[in-house]
Amino acid sequence: MNVQTAEKTQSNQGVQVISRAADILRALKDQHKGLSLGQIAERVGLPRSTVQRIIYALQAERFVMASSAEGGFRLGPELQSLAEAGRINMAEVIRPVLADLAKRTGETVDLAVYRQDHMVFVDQVVGTHRLRTVSAVGETFPLSTTANGKATLALLSDDVAAALIARELGSNEDNNRALSDVIREVEEIRKTGMAFDLNEHTDGISAVGAAFKDVNGLIYAISIPVPSHRFDGRKDKLRAALAEAMDKVRANL
Repeated sequence: MNVQTAEKTQSNQGVQVISRAADILRALKDQHKGLSLGQIAERVGLPRSTVQRIIYALQAERFVMASSAEGGFRLGPELQSLAEAGRINMAEVIRPVLADLAKRTGETVDLAVYRQDHMVFVDQVVGTHRLRTVSAVGETFPLSTTANGKATLALLSDDVAAALIARELGSNEDNNRALSDVIREVEEIRKTGMAFDLNEHTDGISAVGAAFKDVNGLIYAISIPVPSHRFDGRKDKLRAALAEAMDKVRANL
């Protein structure tokens, strides 16, 4: 075997080890109580001895840690540190797009993030109209009656979206919409990419919204809330402006 062949073989072996380590880390994902070496080996399809060598190497780098006295393993703290370091400040990235959209429309523009079962406002650029809508950053909003919430529901699976909608409708004493109606609306949003709130969340306020996922899978939504008397005549222009803004957002991701 010549030097070039030996280096190529060594390189291939290194790539294989990395691939196997990645498989092991994925097997431990969401396994908060941990898995034994045997369980890991079964899930990744590798000999127990191979898994043991890789696990011990990962443990030395704090990518995995012992989960019990019985010899189980789970993901370690170093992975969390890397995830935090790689997290994008979406409000900072999207801020120029929000500012441009607010300038072009003269309306307030909001950025919200999906958290468990509601939307949380994380940034806002206030419009220039004397009569405008303003919400506080950090304020929470429902999913099924807001433009940003509906746009977010359209990015979730059918089962998850239906469960969230049903829960909200059931807890809202003023609700007069059927679950099937909201689900049909979400299905339409999946086709168009645009969601609307027509006096649903707050009487006198309407909005158009669109949602997107960042590289980490978090769902964000941009919305333009407008006093309803002004929204009716500007609906198409606002939708077009938001669609252009979403193209810019996706180009930045």
